[in-house]
Amino acid sequence: MMKRVIAMFFAFGLIVTSALPALASIDVYKFNSAKEEKTFQDLTATLRCPKCQNNTIADSNATLAQDMRKKVFEMLEEGKSKQEIIDYMIARYGNFVTYDPPLMASTLVLWMGPFLFILVGFTVLVVRSRKTEDAKSKIKLAADEEVRLKELLNEMEQQEKAEQHPQNKNGKVKS
Repeated sequence: MMKRVIAMFFAFGLIVTSALPALASIDVYKFNSAKEEKTFQDLTATLRCPKCQNNTIADSNATLAQDMRKKVFEMLEEGKSKQEIIDYMIARYGNFVTYDPPLMASTLVLWMGPFLFILVGFTVLVVRSRKTEDAKSKIKLAADEEVRLKELLNEMEQQEKAEQHPQNKNGKVKS
């Protein structure tokens, strides 16, 4: 009997906890026209949440994103244009709220950074490859060193031949 009661409480707990996400707040806005609703959806899909960084305000559940969605809705209700709303958001939260910030002195690094990174990487590769070629070409031996090197190479060849064709004490090759 006690096991059944525990199982029932456990089942009830599972049901309650699985229903909690359904209790999360969902923004419901009533629009005057389908065009206004489309504009709202476009704006919330193009503005970035400053808190979540890579989520749009439509995708984010952060309180800041909810406030931004509400402000977009209010401004649409006031009859503001899409560009006026974007300009307001940029003025309030900075160029970060757009996925394509304008080319300005403060955003120049964002626009030129990838190209500079590739240019620097390519330059490093070219310089390093030329250094190794220069180092190889600078290695020159003196005449006596070259003679000694040839003698050593000849000795190594003779040792290899001797190992390949072993001879017995009489000088005959073993088969």
